[in-house]
Amino acid sequence: MKGILDFIKENVSATFAREVVAVGHRIVHGLDLSQPVLLTPSSLATIKQAAVLAPLHNPPGLQGIEAATEVFTDVPQVAVFDTAFHQTMPPHAYMYGLPYDLYEKHKIRRYGFHGTSHKYLVEQAAVMLGKPASEINVITCHLGNGSSVAAVRGGQCVDTSMGLTPLEGLLMGTRCGDMDPAVVLHIQNQCGLSVKETDTLLNKKSGLLGLTGSNDLRAVIEGAGKGEARSQLGLDMFTYRVRKYIGAYTAALDGQVDAVVFSAGIGENSPFIRKLIAEPLHTMGMQLDAAANDKAVGRAGVISAPGSRVKLLVIPTDEELCIAEQTLQVVKGGAAAATGGAAAA
Repeated sequence: MKGILDFIKENVSATFAREVVAVGHRIVHGLDLSQPVLLTPSSLATIKQAAVLAPLHNPPGLQGIEAATEVFTDVPQVAVFDTAFHQTMPPHAYMYGLPYDLYEKHKIRRYGFHGTSHKYLVEQAAVMLGKPASEINVITCHLGNGSSVAAVRGGQCVDTSMGLTPLEGLLMGTRCGDMDPAVVLHIQNQCGLSVKETDTLLNKKSGLLGLTGSNDLRAVIEGAGKGEARSQLGLDMFTYRVRKYIGAYTAALDGQVDAVVFSAGIGENSPFIRKLIAEPLHTMGMQLDAAANDKAVGRAGVISAPGSRVKLLVIPTDEELCIAEQTLQVVKGGAAAATGGAAAA
């Protein structure tokens, strides 16, 4: 952090350190915190508590907070949580069919992730649709090496594909996504794997990587084009699961969907993948415009046909901007009430 600050001072602005008014931190897991919060002993304790559910993300996040606090000593530090946007989900969407005391004692429930991205996409979709966010129903698809889908009613999340951890949901670059939980027990029994080894298998060695040998969807597409059966399988599984969630979330929104949004590395840059996902959905009122789809690479655009009942949108996500905006809201007092409530929790 000091090295980066020195570089900026030497190459960009000698007074940069004095110009910083706040530091915003992307924290993956905030338990049930629903707003960005000023970092205090109480909110830091919540982040540490949530580390058991995000062991790969929250501890490095805490290291980042410590480093930034040391370098920017008198500057407010704000945590923006990946889980926050999804805290409007109703209990019937976020609860698991497990004994209720596991939720009460251990906070085992669905939390959802990529929330900063989904929040930004909803706000931008509202602009493109010419309506307030509170008046739109959209399905947002954040498709990258990590992928998730969210159902949004009236600008608020009512369901999302990731769960207690980012492992649930879509097939991803190295994550397996949805599967029968008994598979985990069977793998451990048959292969003699420890809990840690099984976690590594599911999170880092599965998904497209486990199926095809590559977690890069571009390589999978290339392999499928050459007739490689496993690459074709991975491609089919990836696109099928996205379509399945779009269908499920259309039902969750009672069939009232204004738009489906594609974003992140794959969603923004791959007309081919968008075509495979969207074309079979034409009977659900989602009509793809092939020419518009081909042109929308790395930029915002409407890729649905003029008569499509449901708009199909491409929106490049900007999580950094969203974090900066929320950080300023907290510092300026725009989220003071929410901050106080979160700190009290």
